[in-house]
Amino acid sequence: MRARDLGIRIGLGTPGPLNAITDVAGVTVGHTTLIRGDGPLVVGEGPVRTGVTVVCPRGRARGEPVFAGAHRLNGNGELTGLEWVRESGMLTTPIAITNTHSVGVVRDALVAASIDGDDASWSLPVVGETFDGLLNDINGFHVRAEHLHAALATAAGGAVEEGTIGGGTGMVCHEFKGGIGTASRVIDEAAGGFTVGVLVQANYGKRNWLRIDGVRVGEAIPTSEVPSPYDQVTRPRSAPAPGSGSIIVVVATDAPLLPHQCERLAQRAGLGIARVGGTGGHTSGDLFIAFATGNRLPSTFHDEHPSGLGAYDVRAVGDIVIDRLFDATIEATEEAIVNALVAATTVVGRDGNTAHALPHDRLREVMTANGR
Repeated sequence: MRARDLGIRIGLGTPGPLNAITDVAGVTVGHTTLIRGDGPLVVGEGPVRTGVTVVCPRGRARGEPVFAGAHRLNGNGELTGLEWVRESGMLTTPIAITNTHSVGVVRDALVAASIDGDDASWSLPVVGETFDGLLNDINGFHVRAEHLHAALATAAGGAVEEGTIGGGTGMVCHEFKGGIGTASRVIDEAAGGFTVGVLVQANYGKRNWLRIDGVRVGEAIPTSEVPSPYDQVTRPRSAPAPGSGSIIVVVATDAPLLPHQCERLAQRAGLGIARVGGTGGHTSGDLFIAFATGNRLPSTFHDEHPSGLGAYDVRAVGDIVIDRLFDATIEATEEAIVNALVAATTVVGRDGNTAHALPHDRLREVMTANGR
């Protein structure tokens, strides 16, 4: 179930055929989901509600780079490898997203997947995180290298699973169950007909701030009607405050962009979050990366370009086109978050903490009552 299945149309733009990041040709997505155990938390044993999600720009663990740029709305989080992305303007590995305490193992596993035997190449992969400790035994370190490798092995184009899946398994969004969401937009042919796709891991936000297509859904479905998982916590010392979570946004486009243009696209993801009710609060990690596949770049990892010698030509879009891409990024980010909320299922996690799904019937009622 997705937002458009409920009759909710976000913005004015046109989605791609799949309304997903995989509408950008060559982009693949894979997940590994870990769910086991119930009842009280026993560190190291569970309950486990976590996983890992990967986005592969060209469907491979290593190889041809893409131009990329990054942006920070608020920095209480982690997205590794960004210093090299900013310095070089290139992304050379897949992007992985997991829980806060599994960044290291996922990063190391992605390094192992990105090098080849005894070669002397190096890897600085991009791995992001959001905190799932409200539902998951996060200090049990249940995500392992084989889970990253499984996500890479199953990464594919086509429809993308959303909600309670992969890295989004234990996430909470606007005090409903959150997780993975995706959406896309295709700009008009006169501006190039390029596609922008977005994937989010949504784990942020207060209930009363939630807006969907401008409607104050969070106020209409308050925590007195659908309880917040924060209200059920039995171990206050370890509980984050409502709205203190984070969001990772991955933006992909087939437009020929230069690195600084990718950075500008990444920045616009923050406007999409704001339209849903995100504020980039002090305790939130709102980190974004955008990459563009519209240029073919020589790879230092292949024999035909053993050292990146020589000059090569690249293309870039003009200002009118970049404006269209900004609009597409904002709308796709907004809809990706809503899709994460709509697709997510109710999850009972550690100590019985429960993140309830956004109820579809009530959402329809609220949207209809507001003329949507």
